[in-house]
Formats: sequence, C-alpha cells, structure tokens
Amino acid sequence: MQTSKVKPGELTTEGEPTHNNVIRSGEIVCQEVTKHFPENSRPAVDHVSFKVAAGDLVVLLGPSGCGKTTLLKMINRLYEPDQGQIWIGKEDIQTLPVNQLRRQIGYAIQQVGLFPHMTIWRNIAIVPRLLGWDEEKINMRCNLLLELVGLSPTYLGRYPRQLSGGEQQRVGLARALAADPQILLMDEPFAAVDAINRERLQSELLIIHRKLHKTILFVTHDVEEAFRLADKIIILKDGQLIQYGTPVEIVVKPENEFVAELVGSNNLLRKLSLFDVQSLLEAKQYERHNSFSKASFTSIQPQENLRTALSMLLESGAEQLHVVDNKGKSHGVITFQDLHRLLFEQFTSPAAELE
Repeated sequence: MQTSKVKPGELTTEGEPTHNNVIRSGEIVCQEVTKHFPENSRPAVDHVSFKVAAGDLVVLLGPSGCGKTTLLKMINRLYEPDQGQIWIGKEDIQTLPVNQLRRQIGYAIQQVGLFPHMTIWRNIAIVPRLLGWDEEKINMRCNLLLELVGLSPTYLGRYPRQLSGGEQQRVGLARALAADPQILLMDEPFAAVDAINRERLQSELLIIHRKLHKTILFVTHDVEEAFRLADKIIILKDGQLIQYGTPVEIVVKPENEFVAELVGSNNLLRKLSLFDVQSLLEAKQYERHNSFSKASFTSIQPQENLRTALSMLLESGAEQLHVVDNKGKSHGVITFQDLHRLLFEQFTSPAAELE
C-alpha cells in the first residue's frame, strides 16, 4: 500500500477497461416484482413497480418487515424474485452474470462488514483488485475516496478495530464507491452510529451525491433521515408500494392515512424542513441588497432549510435574517412574518398548491 497525491476533482475512473462492464446505466426499473419466503404467509415484496432515474437518491421508507431490505437485495441478486422483472438501463438483470453485476453495484450495510484482518487499504481495494485494476490506479482511488469521505489517507494502513464506529461507516462508504459504480445500494448504513455522527454522515453523503451523481437506493425506517436525504421516497407497507414521490408531494398530498401518520403530514416544522431559504426569497420576489454590516445582523445561507431559519430566529432573538451566500453576497432578508404566512396560509390551506 502506498499513499499518493491525488487531484481534488478526480472523482471518476475514466480510462479503466470497460470490456467487463455489464452495467452501462444508473436507471433502475422494477416491474411487478414479488418475493415469497416459505415461513411467511404473505409475500415479503408484493407486485412492486417503480422507476428510479439515473442519478437520483431514492429512499425506501417504511416500518420493520415492510420489504425494504428484501427489495434492495433483489437489485443485486442477493435474493432472486419469484415474479416480475428488474432492469438496469436496458438490461434485464437476470440475463447478466451475477458476480459481474455485484462487482459493479456498490453496497453499504448497517454492520459495515469490513474484514477485521485486512487493512483499510485492502478492504477498499477488494473489488478493484477483482476487476484487475493495476496497483497504481488502486492507490490513487483509495487515497481519493478517503479524502472524499473525510478521512486522512494515513488511515489506509490501519485495521478496522482501530477506527471508531463513524470512521468504519465512512470506510464502508468508500469501499462501496471503490470501483466507481453507477449504482449504490445502502441498507440502513447509519443506523448503528450515534446521533451526531449520523447527522455528519448524512451531510457527507449528500455532498458525495452532488459531486458524483450516483444512483442511490437508501433503506431507512427513520423518517427524518428519509426527508433529509431523498430526491424521492418509496413508502412500503406489508410488501406493497403505497406511495412514490418527492418529499413535498408525500407530505402535502399523502396517499392515505397510513402515509400521513408515518411522515407527519400535520407536522408544520417538517413541512418547513422541505423548503430552502432561496425558494422563499424567490416566491416573495425580494429586493436584493448588495451590502450590509455582517457584524450587525444574523445571516443564513440560501441553501439552508426554513426549519433551520426558524430556529436561528428564535435562538438569536433577531427580527429578520439576512440571506448571504458563501461568497458574502446578500440575497435579501426573511422574517418571522414570512414564515408565519407560509405556515398558515399555504401549508394549512386545503386549496394550496405547492411547487
């Protein structure tokens, strides 16, 4: 194992041999997928159909036993469906060599699954070595991935027992990304870590997703986690798909009482968390201010959500927040009155249509 200097923006593995690639698209389509287990009277997954666009982060959400993990495991053929079909791009996965399929899909799980007798470098390098990458390329990839997940390359020579739980989860994510897969499957990967590390890992995953544009299927039973991460959410109950949509669609227009209760459709704070500050500014067509004294005002960035804005107003005692981007440019102000109007005019109006 060697550590080597990598360029900050070098996130993909262009130039690698592609003759063994069986996955050429990040799009996933399930049609009438069903899975029975002999010990259960009802199907674990019951005629589920959906399409995940390439590059989307889609969360599978539902109570324990609803079929989330079973469905995930059918994507990389750890389980085989009894009925229905699954396509990745234009390829029916049943027609693909199973080992090649799995090597080209990243997989991260709650238990991490690092091999305790292997160094971090060897853990991350497993799939690239199976794919025949040369050692220089593997070294570069391992260094890059540790930087990407917020760890120093000096960790490459350590063993899993020398890492904290949060650090092990970061290595697990790095290993899942090692072969630069187009698809990443994540089965409650942050459930076993403490709340502080969980929030940090969620933030890092969002940053990685924005950088790499991977298709991610993410299993969780944590509603807050689902709404923080997801482009879209699939809600499952008793093996059936109940609703599939954006977080806003699901909260504002729940399919039924089960969905409304699960996601807290009457929870106004949750609704605030679904919209960022910039969207409120655009909706209200604020006049932009080019300069102000940062020392005199409480500021917030445009990408922060409105729940955070409310918390900042309450904690600071300020009457308004100045919206400032990371370059110091002012975008306007938001006030208590703006949030109050949004909550009690748009969110509580039966006729309200939210963009």
